[in-house]
Amino acid sequence: MEICIDSIESAKNAISGGASRLEVCSALSEGGLTPSSGLVFQIRKLSPIPIYIMIRVRAGNFVYSEEEMNAMIFDIETLKKLNPNGFVFGALTNENEIHNEYCEKILNAAQPFPVTFHRAFDYVKDPLESLEIICKLGFERILTSGQKESALVGISLIQQLIEKSKKRIIIMPGAGITKDNLREIKNLSKTHEFHASAKKIKNYSKQLNNIKIGDGVNFSIMIADENLVREMVKILKES
Repeated sequence: MEICIDSIESAKNAISGGASRLEVCSALSEGGLTPSSGLVFQIRKLSPIPIYIMIRVRAGNFVYSEEEMNAMIFDIETLKKLNPNGFVFGALTNENEIHNEYCEKILNAAQPFPVTFHRAFDYVKDPLESLEIICKLGFERILTSGQKESALVGISLIQQLIEKSKKRIIIMPGAGITKDNLREIKNLSKTHEFHASAKKIKNYSKQLNNIKIGDGVNFSIMIADENLVREMVKILKES
């Protein structure tokens, strides 16, 4: 049970709930961006479970410029010093195909740590061909919703990917996975790794005036819920 988190509080909750791995990001509201080295440092100190670090320089699509790639390679070289267990990355071309050159650069920069190909996969125009490319490149796993809004809706493609992968790479369902559908997704996919945020809203004090910072300060955030994580881990152990 991999839990994606973007705060120390969420990391603590996920660990206490029994998560087996953390995907450490910033800005999960944007789909996850590269976290600061300070955040990774603190989570690495407190985490007894593996941590994978998101490498994504900005929100938006997964078509990157050379300068953006240089920034992400620099991030990897910096974050490697904090001894993570792996990284998470994906890059596409303007034609929605796997960007072989950029992926190779990231994989080389990440060595000896493994890399997960993230949900950029859900935007490729030919998922089965892309599976073969990602396998040959040397990624450890693919995180996917089956190119649908949730892993349950996309379960048909997830099943195809698992069958075609022939255990050369891990296919990890993610997106919209909850305690209410996890058992069904597990039974249909017959896989063993799952990705979720297990989040709930945490409210802070109300805004006292109308001053805005950026798009406006949000006095509520999403955090991983320890009890939800625990329930999901229990479902996986029982089913």
